[in-house]
Amino acid sequence: MKRSEVKERYKWKIEDIFATDEEWEKSFDKAEKSIDFEKFAGKLGDCDTLLSFYKHIDEYNKLLEKLFVYAHMRHDEDSAVEKYSAYYSKVSSLEVKYSTALSFYEPEMSRLDESYLRNLIADKRFKDYDYILKRIIAAKPHSVSEAEEKLVGMSGEVLDNFRNIFGMIDNLDLPLPEIEWEGEKTRLSHGVYGIILHSDNREKRKEAYEKYYGAYTGLLNTLYSVYYGNVKKDVFLSKVYKYGSCLEHALFSEDVDKIVYDNLINAVNENLCAMHRYIADRKKILGYNKLYFYDVYAPLVCGVEFKLSYDDAYKYVIEGLAPLGKEYQALLKRGYDERWIDVEETEGKRGGAYSIGCPDNHPFVLLNYQPILHEVFTIAHEMGHSLHTYFSQKNQPYPKSQYTIFVAEVASTVNEVLLLKHMLANAKDEQLKKYLLNYHLDSIRATLHRQTLFAEFEYEAHSMAERGEPLTKQNLCQLYGNLGKKYYGDAIEHDFNISCEWCRIPHFYRSFYVYKYATGLTAAINIAGRILNEGRTAVNDYFKFLSGGNSTDPVSLLKLAGVDLSTKQPFKVAMKEFEDTLSEFEKLMEI
Repeated sequence: MKRSEVKERYKWKIEDIFATDEEWEKSFDKAEKSIDFEKFAGKLGDCDTLLSFYKHIDEYNKLLEKLFVYAHMRHDEDSAVEKYSAYYSKVSSLEVKYSTALSFYEPEMSRLDESYLRNLIADKRFKDYDYILKRIIAAKPHSVSEAEEKLVGMSGEVLDNFRNIFGMIDNLDLPLPEIEWEGEKTRLSHGVYGIILHSDNREKRKEAYEKYYGAYTGLLNTLYSVYYGNVKKDVFLSKVYKYGSCLEHALFSEDVDKIVYDNLINAVNENLCAMHRYIADRKKILGYNKLYFYDVYAPLVCGVEFKLSYDDAYKYVIEGLAPLGKEYQALLKRGYDERWIDVEETEGKRGGAYSIGCPDNHPFVLLNYQPILHEVFTIAHEMGHSLHTYFSQKNQPYPKSQYTIFVAEVASTVNEVLLLKHMLANAKDEQLKKYLLNYHLDSIRATLHRQTLFAEFEYEAHSMAERGEPLTKQNLCQLYGNLGKKYYGDAIEHDFNISCEWCRIPHFYRSFYVYKYATGLTAAINIAGRILNEGRTAVNDYFKFLSGGNSTDPVSLLKLAGVDLSTKQPFKVAMKEFEDTLSEFEKLMEI
């Protein structure tokens, strides 16, 4: 379908940002000519000048964000339109110039006296910037000299290149062979591999698995070298900035205490018996003498039909999220009525789905809607992001309005869990109920158990390097293989391929990132449970979290919603959710 064939009501109303392209171009010219931040350099020790600087930065950031969001969205509507590709390129270049012009800021702020910074925090004029200033004080023990900072900055392109090298291998140079699928020969891409792995054709799953991993293991020496370089880069930077470990460095940037990471890994490890049970159940249901890793995503419940048009699916989501109250439902309706959402899959349009915020405006959502069950959850997920953005922007000043990555998946997943519970409560068809329970189990397994396995591997690999132990492809494979046996249990065959899975995970090049998926789901399960059990009180607490933006550290924000990740309790609740769901699934499946 061409974009011109889509009805207006199924297109996002992008003119809410800029009425015309000409307006965008005028604003871009204004932004390009007003990069004049150097005039503040060397003067931030004067509080009036610093306040003026912050206000100036706020206004510039708002304009730059609007320019970026418009160009991004126009480009994603149809990547073949050269005009919008040029817009996107221009604003990306402008962001680099902006970043360069502000390079003086962090080194200069780090050299200011702590007493001066604390006086600013107490000054009501700086209330919008108090959290920023607190983080500057906290970073003081990790500051380096201007010459050292400059040297690290100059080496940044080299140090960051391991991720780029892996990306080039993974996306362009990986020797993935052809495979016959649905009567046609096609290259075994990452996407095709995922589709086959979720199919009920076991022979084809096995073939795809062996060919896919064969491409990676054939490059194991190269991939090991790239990952080893990335780990050594992390060790180097943690030492330069005087952190006790790579993990401490990563967590400091998010203002998260190590106890959260430890609680996650310990809780999952203490409750792996339910995971082992589920893997054994898979083996029984599928009727296999031996279960392999290419069977882990095979469907257990087939023949379920749940097809809804976009309009009906959206109404269903509003209905399913009724526990969040009428205000939340009204905002969902606004998003639908006011065209926050781009719905249809069209030629040249970016695939997948996302939500994006825009200063002084409502958020926007990109979909490529298809009438299947998973897409109903996608609507709930992306609107969760959008309403998190809406509440944060409405209730926080601009400098505190953008929530961090650590909490970014909480609201979206709360919506998914609430929708799932609604569907389970109203499912009249037993097959649908079985399917939904299995869907929930697999979501928790993939997001909580698997990402925690990844997090434990990262921690152990970096710890080995920090202790001066050699990292080799053999001991990395042994480490990962042993973790796989611990997490998945004895009901599955552990082969060499799965011991090498670490070499194909892109997120390992954003070190200590994956645990946030697991903590996000943990928080969401707890919040959804509170809302369903406690009603309005829990909803009010949740809205405080949604409205918190980046006003304090993310763990404290989650405490507003009744979830304290610095304790073991939320993780125990998430583990019990998996076990209770498994028991209900086993009962229906008569296992």
